[in-house]
Amino acid sequence: MQTATWQAKELTPGQLAQRAGVSVSALHFYEREGLITARRTSGNQRRYPRETLRRVAFIRISQRVGIPLAEIRHALDNLPDGRTPTRRDWEALSTAWQADLDERIEQLIRLRDNLTGCIGCGCLSLGTCKLVNAHDHLGDQGPGARVLDVHPVEACHQPEQACAIASAETS
Repeated sequence: MQTATWQAKELTPGQLAQRAGVSVSALHFYEREGLITARRTSGNQRRYPRETLRRVAFIRISQRVGIPLAEIRHALDNLPDGRTPTRRDWEALSTAWQADLDERIEQLIRLRDNLTGCIGCGCLSLGTCKLVNAHDHLGDQGPGARVLDVHPVEACHQPEQACAIASAETS
């Protein structure tokens, strides 16, 4: 594969993928999702503006910290003229995402500290589930783990004593 020179204004999918550290199929996925754009040559080959490198880096970092693609797309769509995010843009977005990221961190810490004892749905805690989830009250809230939610007591419909047990186990 031919490596792009630093002054190249456009990159082929292979060149962009190599420089950005992603697969070509990831670039095609980002394009289908409306996160990046390419022009087509007369031979119908994709060419990406060089600035797409920074845009892909922004997408990858956002994904790495757990930001959903829909939120990343929304953030990119709100930039003037669909331009590549600048340092100032990243600072504004990271500030806006701070509370959500703090909540995710809290959730991960809770999960790490309590994973071996209970994941909240009973499959690993059948011996203690009757105390924490009497009469399967957590099941009324829908599928999946509930005990390790960030705000388990707020969402708890159990008797007060059982909520206290669930809260104590998750803190």
